[in-house]
Amino acid sequence: MGIRRRLSAFLLAALATVVPLRADELPELGEVASSELSLATERRIGQQIMGEIRAREPSYLDDPDIEAYLNQLGGRLVAVGADPGMPFLFFAISDPSINAFAMPGGFIGVHTGLLLSAQSESELAGVLAHEISHVTQRHIARQIYQSKKVSMASMVAMGLALLAARSNPQVASAAITTSQAGAASAQLAFSRDFERESDRLGYEMLRRAGFDVRGMGDFFERLQQASRLYENNATQYLRTHPLTTERMSDMQNREQMESYRQVPDSPEFQLVRARARALQGRPADAVKDFSLLVLEKKYPSEAAAHYGLAVALARAGDWNAALREIGEVRRLKVSAPMIDRLEAEVRLARGDSSGAFALYRDALARYPMNLPLLYGYGSALLGERRFGEALRFADAQLQAFPQDLRLNMVRADAYAGLGRRAQYHLALAEMSLLKGQTAGALEQLELAQRAGDASFQEMSVVDARMREVKRRQLEELKERERRN
Repeated sequence: MGIRRRLSAFLLAALATVVPLRADELPELGEVASSELSLATERRIGQQIMGEIRAREPSYLDDPDIEAYLNQLGGRLVAVGADPGMPFLFFAISDPSINAFAMPGGFIGVHTGLLLSAQSESELAGVLAHEISHVTQRHIARQIYQSKKVSMASMVAMGLALLAARSNPQVASAAITTSQAGAASAQLAFSRDFERESDRLGYEMLRRAGFDVRGMGDFFERLQQASRLYENNATQYLRTHPLTTERMSDMQNREQMESYRQVPDSPEFQLVRARARALQGRPADAVKDFSLLVLEKKYPSEAAAHYGLAVALARAGDWNAALREIGEVRRLKVSAPMIDRLEAEVRLARGDSSGAFALYRDALARYPMNLPLLYGYGSALLGERRFGEALRFADAQLQAFPQDLRLNMVRADAYAGLGRRAQYHLALAEMSLLKGQTAGALEQLELAQRAGDASFQEMSVVDARMREVKRRQLEELKERERRN
């Protein structure tokens, strides 16, 4: 079962049981005249769905290198978009279908099928720019709040249903019926207007970010041609993003106004595509696939082909062969943080911890803010049971990335390794708050209070945090009472 059906099933279950409760926990709506959900409400909905994806969705691709690349590319677009200060998180889904989807609050999912089908970085950027525009223009929020007579619970339910509509219109229809939102069908009909608006703003984003503005149109046109060949098997992206003749004409008219200039792909684009391909299926099949590519020289990038083979060999546990392929990548004078991280992981697996840590230190000197390298170094310290160093390292990095879940997990694991139970539960409480889980945070803080190993100062911090979280919970209760 793909993520579309699993997510839709979750949405239906949420509508039947969870949504009314969670709707009550959400902050107050913005001014009625704005015809929008508040940003805080929209963000909370997105956090809840993202939490479900991380916890229960098997196709969620928890790969720091691919995620970092998507966020780097997406961040470059957001910086020149309509709302550069709006928070975004881009994540990968291991799914061969060609699709991407925007969720409330700036969470954007990208299928690996889209990564592998994009023929240039500008094409991929074009799709991301389109999805970013759906978020910055508050399309989901505007659809949800089109009718001012819909209750808060129904609006949240309808928001989840509209998200499902991008993946499974049949399930979405049932969800909308369950939410009893009378204006839902009319709001769904506005999607074509929203698609045109996202095309226009996405195009401007591409231009300002320095990509080839033809990337968006080229990608959509190729999808359209493929759909004509396979009429009953249209790509998932076109089913969820209806492509009209008018939209294609608008794209082509804008492109004709721009002078052509070639924009080369970054090395990371080809490396990430190779990584996504090498992570698919069984390791032995991936090794065979990339070995054939290298042998027959059928690749857009020789370095990426060798890197993909190295990833596949590492998955298969053939460490020596993986190191040889990494050597081939370096021989081709291609450098990137993900190459360094892969080699460090392979050396650790071979028992060469000194070589691995030397690699990490050198790479971090060159790429000090690269999150996958930071995660790798922190995990390596934990793996070597250097818990004190891991804790100091995590604390230092959290100064720059206080809301990063993986770095917070390194800190929590370091406390666990040191046997500091109260601090471990406090760290887990902070992670729960980052996920928008107030009840989970309170539970962890209670465990921290009962741990019995906190100093007076540490217990004071726990108690203060408990009071703060309880105040937050009380504010949510008052908001519910104001609405009732």
